[in-house]
Amino acid sequence: MLSEQPGRWAILPVRLMVGFGFAAHGFAKLARGPEHFAVILHALGVPAPAFAAWATSVLELAGGLCLIAGLAVVPLAGPLGVVMLTAMFGVHLRYGFSSIRLLAVTSDGATFGPIGYELNLLYLSGLLALGMGGAGPISLDAALARRRAEPS
Repeated sequence: MLSEQPGRWAILPVRLMVGFGFAAHGFAKLARGPEHFAVILHALGVPAPAFAAWATSVLELAGGLCLIAGLAVVPLAGPLGVVMLTAMFGVHLRYGFSSIRLLAVTSDGATFGPIGYELNLLYLSGLLALGMGGAGPISLDAALARRRAEPS
């Protein structure tokens, strides 16, 4: 199976990392309380910030877990991309490209400034690759497709 289409396996680390990133951010938003995220969304002018905070938090957590499992990868790439575009244009674009802005190193450690849109572009690139290429061979999507293709 591995030797049949080695290029199909290349998407696996992308899917796992993008999925983990979204799940971790969604979990953090839910753990802190979506009402805190709603304050940020309100400041950005997002309509219905309380609803958007809950929807985004759940989408990131559930969507990230689905990406890790390789379930509904293609349909999730679009909504997760919208979340990333909102973050990029609403928050990060004004700070330029770089995701690491080292301000100082003191005895307390490094101090960083606001991050730019570099990571947003990396996530969007990963989502685009997943949306175009699917989940890959080790995924629930592939297992379900194999099961549907089996004769009854």
